[in-house]
Amino acid sequence: MSYYRPLVQCSPDRPADAVTLAGGWCWFSQVAVHTRDAKPRIATASDLPRAIFENLARPRPEIAGMGMDAPRIMGILNVTPDSFSDGGLFDDPAAALAHAQAMQAAGTDIIDIGGESTRPGAADVSVSEEINRTAPVIAAIRAQSDVAISIDTRKAPVAQAAIAAGAGLVNDVAALGYDPTLAVVTAQAGLPVCLMHAQGDPATMQQNPKYDDVLLDVYDFLAARIAAAEAAGIAREQIVVDPGIGFGKTLAHNLTLLRGLSLFHSLGCPILLGASRKRFIGTIGGAEAAAGRMPGSVAVALHGVRQGVQILRVHDTFETRQAIELEMAINGTMTQ
Repeated sequence: MSYYRPLVQCSPDRPADAVTLAGGWCWFSQVAVHTRDAKPRIATASDLPRAIFENLARPRPEIAGMGMDAPRIMGILNVTPDSFSDGGLFDDPAAALAHAQAMQAAGTDIIDIGGESTRPGAADVSVSEEINRTAPVIAAIRAQSDVAISIDTRKAPVAQAAIAAGAGLVNDVAALGYDPTLAVVTAQAGLPVCLMHAQGDPATMQQNPKYDDVLLDVYDFLAARIAAAEAAGIAREQIVVDPGIGFGKTLAHNLTLLRGLSLFHSLGCPILLGASRKRFIGTIGGAEAAAGRMPGSVAVALHGVRQGVQILRVHDTFETRQAIELEMAINGTMTQ
């Protein structure tokens, strides 16, 4: 089997035969063709199989009211006592609402609300506790704003309560594999879903993760989960994919996925990149405390922008927005 990774460019100096990537701000004229038994080879866009070409070139429809023709910022709001970076900062509803308002002022496009930590080694949270943490905060935000909201959960009852409170996207780190009824809830609500790759569960995922080929293994996993979501009644146009940086990956795995990010455009879905303040950033950048990893997080986010990633899930919303605005201005493509 062959896998096709567009060699993405964002420069305004594009050749006549360049193909606009996913209807967005980047383009390509060549692809790297990957297989499991040989080194990648370079081919031209005109050599692509028709189905792959269409997946790469087709403009992505709106997700939760957000156009996918420019990078969108997903601001992280963990209403938990134990998340790896901001645990305990926003578990008070008033603090959570204030932070949501601050993120909106900083240009956040969607707020991702989670009530269960998925950091390495984290324990499960009961359904009732997760609902109690998330649904009231979603309702409070929705009462004051029409900003897009996503619910970060693996559990159908939590998603149901969040949707009733005003959430418009389901963000599942288990790619609908932890609670099969979550796919049904999402389909019945007619909402988009983000399918993330993870190897193992949060309690065990960093215990010696291994892959045959991490880039291609993650691609195959996401392709299979897209098929499962479609079988449950969720349209492909409503699916976002996330390679799951830091979820059952070593530092080397994370770097390989970041280098190969553009491969996931071949799935025909928007890509979400969630690398903000992850441990590998601190390891490489010399920041032991998660709160000190903002500069490295912005660097990774800008790499995602240059690879055509449509949604960036970040803690540092103002800094990331400012960096993106500069990046796009330099390349002659202003965000919308």
